[in-house]
Order: sequence, then structure tokens, then C-alpha cells
Amino acid sequence: MKDLQKKYHNLREYVKSLGSVAVAFSSGVDSTFLLKVAHDVLGDKAMAVTARSCSFPERELQDAIAFTKENGIAHRIFDSEELKIEGFSENPANRCYLCKHELFSKMKDIAEKNGFGEVVEGSNMDDLGDYRPGLTAIQELDIKSPLRHAELTKDEIRQLSKELGLPTWEKQSFACLASRFPYGQRITPEKLKMVDEAEQLLLDLGFTQVRVRHHDTLARIEIPTEQFPKIMEKEVRNRISNRLKEIGYPYVTLDLMGYRTGSMNETLK
Repeated sequence: MKDLQKKYHNLREYVKSLGSVAVAFSSGVDSTFLLKVAHDVLGDKAMAVTARSCSFPERELQDAIAFTKENGIAHRIFDSEELKIEGFSENPANRCYLCKHELFSKMKDIAEKNGFGEVVEGSNMDDLGDYRPGLTAIQELDIKSPLRHAELTKDEIRQLSKELGLPTWEKQSFACLASRFPYGQRITPEKLKMVDEAEQLLLDLGFTQVRVRHHDTLARIEIPTEQFPKIMEKEVRNRISNRLKEIGYPYVTLDLMGYRTGSMNETLK
């Protein structure tokens, strides 16, 4: 606990040293915590910036709008359509790099035009343990990563978020919907909509952490292994199967390994 409070203190001091920041805000666990700290430390010298696109679910955008409004934080929303980025829709292994470079370049322009000195983002220490080409773009554009600077992990961010009374402390981890597709499979607005609707169904049924991986005609569901008994209940199983078939998945399967981040990276050499 003492070590965690030291990290929290270091985070606040580092954010304070930046002077003014535009926070890349997705309404997720990490960016909400970072925005809260930035606003606490810098007041109106901190603002939120959110990208609206077909790979960002409407529920997340509405959560972002509600949080900034409730806390009196300036919020800029801009349209950024990843599928128009050259090469993105082909879903290469560096897809995340292409996206992050585009998004953060636009955020830097927004920050500069509004008089904010730095753009900050919410990656944490756990993000260093997986294939994350987007971090390369962040480094190239000199985007600051305060949570990594303070050496905070995901669990520590959740713990501090709970202490701060943030509603996101137990929110499911979220990643761009484009991460649901095997590398090399073309991404389209229609496919993104299928994934979004399928995952929304699982969330509505009470599953706390979900991924629906899109394999053409097959939906591969990832949920925490402790929630397997719930999904195997006949009524729940039939509802999921029937709805996903309506969405466009003739075949629906449960991944026996359960939910895990970056499962599409397991095929990379």
C-alpha cells in the first residue's frame, strides 16, 4: 500500500510538471483514471479528447461524454475514420501503429490549437508485456504516458480508481473493435457492427469481460473462465446462439482458454 501511494504521488507530480495536458480519453479504466488525476492536479489546464469512429462503440462515447459533463471537464470530440487510413482495412500486423499515428497526430493538432502543451495517454506497465505496435507511434510523436512513467499496473490503477470513487474501477477492459479480427482479414464497417452488436448482447446478459473474435462465419466468444457455467445454461446459450445467427454468424463457439488480452497476437511469429 505504501509503495502504491508513492506511485500515485509520483504520478500527480509528473502530471503537474507537464503544465497543461490534453488527455486521450476513451472512457476506459486507464484513461478515466488519468483524466481524473490530470483534472485534480491541473484543473482547467486539463481537457479530454475523444475520437469518434466505427471501431469505437457508441456506449463508450456516451460514457465519455457523461463523465466529462458530470465532472466539469472540457471535452473535444473529433471524427477519425480508421478505415480511410491507407492500409488499415487490410488489417496488417502493424494496424495499431497506423491507427495510433493518425489519431495522436490529430490530437496533437487539437491540443496545440487549444493551447495545451502536451498530449497524454493511458497505457500502463502491463501493456509492455504484449505486442503493441501502437506504442511505437506514441513514442515517435512524443506523446506522454504518465501511468507508465509512474510504473502503475492495471490492478493498481483499478485499486486507486476505487479509492477515488471512479465508476470505472471494475469496468471491463476495452480495446478497439478492430482487434477482434485475425491479421490479414479485411475489416469493414459491416463486420465492426456485427462484433459490436454481439458483444453488447453479452454485456446485456451480465458477462463482465467479453470479446467476440470474428472469424468470417464463426464467432469465437471469450469470457472469464469462472463465467463458463453461466454461458452454458440452456436459456442463455440458446439466446446467444440465436441472436448471433441473426447478426450474421452461422457458427458460434466458446474459447476454452477464456478471456485474455491480445489473443489474436498468438498467431504472430
